[in-house]
Amino acid sequence: MAKWWEKFSRSQLLVPLSALLLLVVYNLFRDIGFFSIILATNNDGNAVLQGNLISILDGASELAILAIGMTLVTASSRGQDISVGAVAAVAGSVFVRVLRANEITLPIILFAFLAACAVAMLCGVFNGTLVSVFKIQPMIATLILFSAGRSIAYWINGGATPTVDGPLINYIGKLIPGIPIPSPILIVILLGVLVSLVLRFTNLGLYTQAVGINEKSAHLNGINPVWIKLISFMVIGVCAAIAGAIGVCKIGLINHEKILLDIEMDAILAVAIGGNALGGGKFSLKGSVMGAYVIQALTTTLYSIKVPSTSVKAYKAIVIIAIVVLGSPMIKEALMQFRDKRMKPAIDKLFRKTSDVVESQ
Repeated sequence: MAKWWEKFSRSQLLVPLSALLLLVVYNLFRDIGFFSIILATNNDGNAVLQGNLISILDGASELAILAIGMTLVTASSRGQDISVGAVAAVAGSVFVRVLRANEITLPIILFAFLAACAVAMLCGVFNGTLVSVFKIQPMIATLILFSAGRSIAYWINGGATPTVDGPLINYIGKLIPGIPIPSPILIVILLGVLVSLVLRFTNLGLYTQAVGINEKSAHLNGINPVWIKLISFMVIGVCAAIAGAIGVCKIGLINHEKILLDIEMDAILAVAIGGNALGGGKFSLKGSVMGAYVIQALTTTLYSIKVPSTSVKAYKAIVIIAIVVLGSPMIKEALMQFRDKRMKPAIDKLFRKTSDVVESQ
């Protein structure tokens, strides 16, 4: 048990799990029913799970998806892609443009999604080329599409904000009949499992970390840093396309100015809260996804205690700064020293007493 505690205290998941635990404890003391879940019936007569917990999981879906891509870009390029919100708007506009040009059927939806992925991946290749070939700092390189992306999304649909509607659109953005869990939650799970399997059964994860830790050493060991960075930016492009499609299907239209606005900042914060170094190298996808849920849980908590919507960002910034600072290497080292000198003897003693009681019984 003591070894388990020592291993966990050094884990990348320590910060996001601690933040989630604090939010859970606070909300349970404030309102014991905060995390209650009920099975209700929606306007279409379908059973659906409702409650704050479901709202948090559903509301953070797009952010969690973008956090996965942002983690890989951060790990490989030692920088962040600030254009993901704009690229998602571009992909969403392509998605809507294809849907409106045809009758909305399942094959057309798949084709529209593939078209959105292709455009978003081209945006990723553009960003990745600037970063990997021309050696431009990632945040500066992606500033181009951050500035121009929403204008491109505006031009794709001729300056309009067209709507899309139909049962299949609702299935993607809201609910599949017979399954009471909102579809975006299922999409996050599916994507997370898929990316985890790719990283587990290929060398992509290892190569991404190697390039982020030391690009020159990785190159000397036969790894092509240019390709690894390009792949990371193409992956975040696909993530942006998925998030954009979900955003469109949730509200049934594309608003190039509002869709996923400012989400790139939350995606970067999710990566930081997840215990990942923003300077690249070792990464944890689980930590980043947890970081996304921490941000959404914090937002939901602030709204539940009647914080005005105009003040939510300020309160959220204060709390997130505290979380990020507590997770910084300097603070972590100080806490480790405190743990080894003061807490470890007490914890070891507690575990020994527990073991003695169990053995005596």
